[in-house]
Amino acid sequence: MKLDSLIPAPLRKPAKPGQGNGAKGSAPADLKTAPPERPSDAKKLADRAVEAPVDVLAWVDQRTAASGFLTGMLFRKVPKGTNWFYTLGSATMIAFVSQAITGVFLAMFYTPSTTQAYHSISHINNEVFLGQLVHGMHKWGSSVMVILIFLHMGRTFFFGAYKYPRELNWVIGVVLLILTMVMGFTGYLLPFDQRSYWATIVGVNINGTGPIVGPYLSDFLRAGPEFGATTLSRFYAIHMLLIPGAIIALIGAHLYLVVKLGTTAPPWMRAENPKSATPVVQVAAGANGAGDGAGPAK
Repeated sequence: MKLDSLIPAPLRKPAKPGQGNGAKGSAPADLKTAPPERPSDAKKLADRAVEAPVDVLAWVDQRTAASGFLTGMLFRKVPKGTNWFYTLGSATMIAFVSQAITGVFLAMFYTPSTTQAYHSISHINNEVFLGQLVHGMHKWGSSVMVILIFLHMGRTFFFGAYKYPRELNWVIGVVLLILTMVMGFTGYLLPFDQRSYWATIVGVNINGTGPIVGPYLSDFLRAGPEFGATTLSRFYAIHMLLIPGAIIALIGAHLYLVVKLGTTAPPWMRAENPKSATPVVQVAAGANGAGDGAGPAK
């Protein structure tokens, strides 16, 4: 038996070039007899194409540190008893994303004019490829979003998720509910047909009956003494720019607080009582400060 075999590998003397099994030793016999084939240029390009998305994401993550936020948001603890009621908030957000995407495509063909608005909607439904489908998704998606946000707030109320320390998140949710209703109200006038025209007049007149700010709100929405081209342009700007921007900002704050504060357990789930700690027996210390193990100290 050689002495080198008894010495640990990190303490061995490195072998000379061409000898031994060190880093600079000779190549194994199988590599000499059957050396590996070098990859072709096509295979190298294919490997780079596969790794390109990962490299791009890594490049973005190094400059934004987004992986920490996504990890905290997606991999977080949830209370026991979590069920499908807790998906209503995510469903409402998905409905808003659908409204935003379909609204962008509709805006490409819509003309906010009192003389061309109705004809542009007819053009979308009758002549544009899949226009009727996109318009139907946007039209009925608004009702779906209103229903989902009411169900989500109902779940939050009945589960007691509005209490400390989540009061601010509840206030943000109430503001999001109001903005959703305003977005539906302003979008109802955009087809500018007989039904939307007279229904919006009724809605604006109802707003005008409010105390103190009612008449000012009615004048702001009407944008003049009577309904006309300026009213349609103002409703279009509110519906397309003002309300979606505010909703996106508040959704971001809402999600941040959800991740920061966590979710509330259902009211029928009772918290477990903490386990009582077992008493620790002290051991008598000797002269050198170490316990002799003879028994508990007196």
